[in-house]
Amino acid sequence: MNANQFLKAVGQLQGWREYAYLLALAERAFPNYALFADAVGLKTGAKMRQLLDQAWDLLQTGSRDTAIPQMLTRLEALSPDVDDYDAYGVYPAFDVCQLVEQALLNRLNPSRHRATDATLLATGTVMQFIEVSEGEGLEEDGLVRLLEQHPLMKEDKQFQRTLVLELKRQRTPVQAFVDELKALAANEGVSNLGISLEG
Repeated sequence: MNANQFLKAVGQLQGWREYAYLLALAERAFPNYALFADAVGLKTGAKMRQLLDQAWDLLQTGSRDTAIPQMLTRLEALSPDVDDYDAYGVYPAFDVCQLVEQALLNRLNPSRHRATDATLLATGTVMQFIEVSEGEGLEEDGLVRLLEQHPLMKEDKQFQRTLVLELKRQRTPVQAFVDELKALAANEGVSNLGISLEG
C-alpha cells in the first residue's frame, strides 16, 4: 500500500483496533524512554513499563476503564519536561509519553480519532533522530534522500503497515493476538530509533 492508502487505512481504525495501534506505537518506542531515564538518573523506567503493561491489560474484555484517569495522572508524573534537560534523548522520551497519553485518551473518548496524529508523531521521532545524528550540514535535497533511503525509516514504515494489516484481519482482541501484537511491537527490546535496552 502506498502512503495515501496507508494513512487512509490508519484513519479507518476504530475502537479496540485504534487503541491497540496507539499502544503498539508506544511499545515500539518504549526503550527510548527507559534509556533516557537511565542515562539521566531518573528512576522512572520501571514505572513506565508497569503503566504500559497495565494499558495493554485494558484490551481484555471485561476490563474496567475506571483506572484510566489515575493512569493519566501517573503518566504526567513520569513525563520529563523537555526544558529541564540538555540531552537530545529527552525528546524521544517525551514522545513515548505522548503516545501512551493518546492511547489512554482514546480509551476514554473513542469517538475522537487519534491514530493518524500518533503515526505522524512516531515517524517524526525517527526523522528527527536521523536528522540530528546523520543530517548535519546536508542541504534539503540531501536530507530528503537520506530520510527516504534510511533503514530506520523503512523499518518504521514496514512496522506501521504490518500493524494496520494485522489489526484489520483480527475480529476480536483475544489474549493470544494481543500477546503477538505486543511482541511484534516490542521488537526484542529494539526501539524505532534502533537502540536497544540490552545496550
